[in-house]
Amino acid sequence: VQLQASGGGLAQAGGSLRLSCAASEHTFDTYVMGWFRQASGKEREFVAAINWSGGVTYYKDSVKGRFTISRDNAKNTAYLQMNSLKPEDTAVYLCVAGYRVLFGISHTHKDQYDYWGQGTQVTVSS
Repeated sequence: VQLQASGGGLAQAGGSLRLSCAASEHTFDTYVMGWFRQASGKEREFVAAINWSGGVTYYKDSVKGRFTISRDNAKNTAYLQMNSLKPEDTAVYLCVAGYRVLFGISHTHKDQYDYWGQGTQVTVSS
């Protein structure tokens, strides 16, 4: 599976960006999809995940109420809508896909995901 992330860029604090992750695999709807991020000099961290149907989602505590993950299985695409952006959201955002993820148990573990996109830079200015 190849994942192509897009939609990053520069935003002001309080602004919004929408990331997209297009998957090449026709069995897209069998994968848990997610987003991780990595700020300069910091470890990669979980941001959000969504189950195969789109009916269940999980978020990092600091983005709850501001970010929304969704998916369109007909388009093989996952999204991350980011509102009320803060400078601390600045990072490279990577989309991920996994078929081994124990959703609700291990979805925050980066080693549970099988496929990673190339990342898209999000920079939030104060």
